[in-house]
Amino acid sequence: MTFTLSAFRDSPDRGRGLARDMRVRWALEELELPYEERLLTFAELEKNAHLERNPFGQIPTLECDGGLVLFESGAIVLHLASERPGLLPADADARARAIAWMFAALNTVEPPIWERAMAQMTEAGEPWHTARLPMLTERVRRRLRQLAAHLDAKVWLDGAFSAGDLLMVSVLMRIEGSDLLDAEPALAAYLARGKARPAFQRAFAAQYAVFEQSRSG
Repeated sequence: MTFTLSAFRDSPDRGRGLARDMRVRWALEELELPYEERLLTFAELEKNAHLERNPFGQIPTLECDGGLVLFESGAIVLHLASERPGLLPADADARARAIAWMFAALNTVEPPIWERAMAQMTEAGEPWHTARLPMLTERVRRRLRQLAAHLDAKVWLDGAFSAGDLLMVSVLMRIEGSDLLDAEPALAAYLARGKARPAFQRAFAAQYAVFEQSRSG
């Protein structure tokens, strides 16, 4: 089977592995599925050719054999994990819990992290920013405390490593090195375990190679 992954030609994350195609790369590597890249400029994201793959003009998209084209990183990871063994448990209940953790990563933990990051990038000069930031920060801290309480001494969120862990680690990467994550040592260690996986390392190297290529012109 051949997969084609759409990704930034010149990612705004500057090689940090934060662009959402990283999640799909990681899933493909965990499942040992080869793929090709379709690298796009920001201008190309708005062209009809890409809008046919993703109506919102975003990355990633994944083109599969047979004409299936998917967008949204979570949907792509879920599809890959459902089609191949390795990222979802065989047991039905454990599989359902792993999928629940996928949704938790993207719908419960990521939104406050993303909202706070966007506020810092786009609202820093606004008069309300200083008053609003503590509220946004506390929202993140609350979610992190809840997640750390669940994780406790576990290696992964629910038994073996799953697509739920893949997405949760990807989300936590956005606050890596911050005092937010440093305040929760269990989560910092969990993030480190995820990033130490060989499949993550291969995916990161592939995405970083794109960044290096864009820098060299």
